[in-house]
Amino acid sequence: MEVILLQRVEHLGQMGDIVRVKPGYARNFLLPRGKAERATTNKIEEFKQKRAQLEAHNLHLKKEAEAVAAKMKGLSIIILRQAGDNGLLYGSVRPQDIAESVTAAGFTVTRAQAVLSTPIKALGLHQVQIALHPEVSETVIVNVAQTQEEALAQASSKNSQELEGVSA
Repeated sequence: MEVILLQRVEHLGQMGDIVRVKPGYARNFLLPRGKAERATTNKIEEFKQKRAQLEAHNLHLKKEAEAVAAKMKGLSIIILRQAGDNGLLYGSVRPQDIAESVTAAGFTVTRAQAVLSTPIKALGLHQVQIALHPEVSETVIVNVAQTQEEALAQASSKNSQELEGVSA
């Protein structure tokens, strides 16, 4: 199935590209989320007329996302979880948990914006990408600990390691 991308889609293409995708991917992901339209001759002509307006809107959203990313830079959040003696969690930290913690810190983020490359299943400091826009993302430090005191100790040990790395 051929579709016209209405916004940048990672690993697929840029706005305005006409790409061939599997029908299920188009029906279940791209079309319902407004990321693409079917590539018919009428829709292609319609897109060409609306392209400047869509690009201007996308640029506006990108600038807003960059402003939020600048404010979010260096953000560290604490998530408290139960864990075994070996430091492995009973369960895992989900993108929903990260989104709720970042929202509590003052930034509006959905679970779809918290991008986990691997599940967080251990105590410690983890870097998580927050995708604010298809072209803008920011890294947030997720401090997973059993208690507030343990979280502060982990954060201070990280800071001391960074200072040692700078002086060495």
